[in-house]
Formats: sequence, structure tokens, C-alpha cells
Amino acid sequence: MDLDELSQSGIRRMVSYSPYLDQLAGLPNDMGLRQRSNLVHLERCLNDHWALGQNSILSWAPLEDGILILVVPHYAIAEYTAAPTDDPRLPPRVSAHFITELISGDRQLTIAQIHKVAKLLDIEPVFITLRQPLTGHPVETQIIEKMIRRYGINYVASRAVTLFDIVGFSLLTPFEQMTQLNSLSYSLNSAHAKMLEQDVGINFARSSSGDGFYIWNRDHGLEANVNLYHFMHIVLADNAIARSKAVSRAVPRLRACFHVGSCYEFHQAEGLNPTIHDFIVGEVTIELARMIEAAMPGQILVGEFVAQLPGQENGEEEAQLDLDAVTFLQRAQGNLAKLSGLELSGEKVTAIKCYLTGERLENGEFSIRRLQITDKHGLSRTAYNAKVNIYRELAEPILLGIEDKKLGPSQQRA
Repeated sequence: MDLDELSQSGIRRMVSYSPYLDQLAGLPNDMGLRQRSNLVHLERCLNDHWALGQNSILSWAPLEDGILILVVPHYAIAEYTAAPTDDPRLPPRVSAHFITELISGDRQLTIAQIHKVAKLLDIEPVFITLRQPLTGHPVETQIIEKMIRRYGINYVASRAVTLFDIVGFSLLTPFEQMTQLNSLSYSLNSAHAKMLEQDVGINFARSSSGDGFYIWNRDHGLEANVNLYHFMHIVLADNAIARSKAVSRAVPRLRACFHVGSCYEFHQAEGLNPTIHDFIVGEVTIELARMIEAAMPGQILVGEFVAQLPGQENGEEEAQLDLDAVTFLQRAQGNLAKLSGLELSGEKVTAIKCYLTGERLENGEFSIRRLQITDKHGLSRTAYNAKVNIYRELAEPILLGIEDKKLGPSQQRA
């Protein structure tokens, strides 16, 4: 049967195999149903080459009536940057920097680049024949990029991540653990809804840490990272309000950390397909896990970082920004006007103040104290103690974090 003769409902059933249905709906009408089915066919072909997770797809390039892809065994990415086992004195086949560049950012290459990379990796490009040539439409390209990333590993040089940790989680009964994780999950969803009401976009993802969740913004850039920091505040505020009303142990007591660093993103296999949701692991999650061990109940810690971020202001790209944690927090404070009008527990928020704590100076101002945190492995890192004050019209302010004078002995003053 010709595709043009299929009903709209039939097409909807067909594209439901693809996790990119919402983006398929964004394709222009003049592309027709054939082009939409073309992308569904490509998704199935990529799934076949992925082979239940046996392989990883690195790059792609359009070619005539199909595309070229680079496919390697999942373990090969690490082996490419290792010295040969028969002679460790010899250099690796390619540098770690080369592999990192290959799995960062956009995955589309030119035909010449595809063949050059294939030669360096000693593999043959794989050609996938499509039902009709690609159009090159930006939405179509975006969908293919997301498909390729879903079947591969992605490196992000600068990703903001926050970690929410439930205090005393291991001492709870299984039922209490379930209810507290569910309560934290609700606070995440509630904070997301509140930010969307204020037209503050955050495309947040989550991954379980066992005792809580790692949360990150799938969007990139300075504004995306600042929005994630404010998202953390709203989650903690929602949790604080719920705790004030709770008469049981259903609502957790939290501590939280925020950091910016590099990570790898991937999709785990679930049944016969990779999951729709991505997972992260890397320098940023390792640092968060080590910081949270030293965090006190109710505390908010911000790691010391220097992040290279592509800025964006008034719709125009800025030059790349090198921001340390202190400068980042100054940007975050100046960005709080977007949350004006936010309501918490039925009360309108009038002001939010976020800052890093320190000691009071003779002129009445406050310094910013650097904390030296040593973990159980004897490794040290620098962090900052953060506080957030949320003021409401007719209710008591919500004070998040702990005061500088109450810092514990494990957090030495640097």
C-alpha cells in the first residue's frame, strides 16, 4: 500500500515506535508522510546496528539516498586510547582528546571526515539505505542527532548538576524510604511546574543516587545552569514547607550540593532498546558524591569550579565565558527577577536572596569563606557554604542552608 494512502491514525501508530514523535510533529507539512516514515525506518536501522548495546554509534553523514555511520564495539572507545597490550611502550592508536572531540557536540561529519575517522579507527563506514534522500531540514537533522546520541556515548565538558541527598536514609524502614523518595520526587515535579509557570525553562533530567537524585538540565549554556541552581532552591523550599506540615516521617530532610564539571552521558539498555532517559557519570558526579558525604543536614554546598560556558543574552551569542563559582553565584542572584510572582504554599514570593557565607568584616560587609573538605579517601576539595532566603508576602520567610558559624569540624576553613 502506498504511504500516501495510509490514514493519519495509521501513521500515528507507525511513528509511535520512535521516541521522537514530538519532534516528528514539528516537521513541515510539505515533507509529507514519506519523510516521516523515512526517519522511523532510520531509527529501526540504528537499533539493529546498536545490537542490544553490543555496539556504539559514533558519527553520521548524509550520502545520496542514505547515510553513512561509524559503528564500533562498546568497549572499543576505551581501547583506542590505551597503549597496545603487546608493547605498552607504543603510543595509543589515537589520542584521548581525539575521541573526546568525536563524542562531543554535534555528531554529523562531512563524507571526507567520516572516511578519515574510519581510517584512523581501522573500521569501515556502514551505509544505511533510506526510503528516500534526506531533505536537510533543521528539524530532521536535529532528530537524527538525537537518534545517534541515543545509541552512543556523549561527552559534555561543562555540565551543571545538583545532588539532593536524604539525610539518614539507610536508617529508615523500607516503607519510609519509599515514601521519602516519593516525596522528594514530588518536590522535583512541583518545582518544575512552578518554574514553567514563570516562563523559566528547564529541561531537567534525573538519575538515582540511591539516597536521592542527581539532577541536571539537558539544555546547555550559562542561562541553563543558572536556571538549574534556582530549580534547586525551589525544590528545597517545597520540601521545607512539606516538612513543616508533616506529622510523620514521610517527608525527608535534605542536604544538597551543586557543581559544574565534565561528564559522560549515555542511555542504558532496557529490554531490547536503549532507554529514552539519559544517565550521566564523570568528574562532576564524583565531586558531588564526595562533597555530599561532608555536608550537614540542611546544608547547601557549592563546589569550586571554573566552567567554560557559551553565554547567551538577548538572543545573541556572547563570547565564551570562564566563570568561577563566585562569579556564577553573582550571575544567579542577578537572574532572580525572572522568579518574581512565584507562589509557594499559596503565598506570593516577594524576594529571593542567594549568597555564599563568610565572616562579617569591619565595614559591615561579609567575606566569602572557602571550605576545605577532606573525604574518607583522604582527598581534598574546596567548596562554599550557600544560603538562600525566600521572602513571602504574608508568611514567614523560608531560610535554606545553614549559617557560617554552624559549620561542622569536617569542613575546615581554607
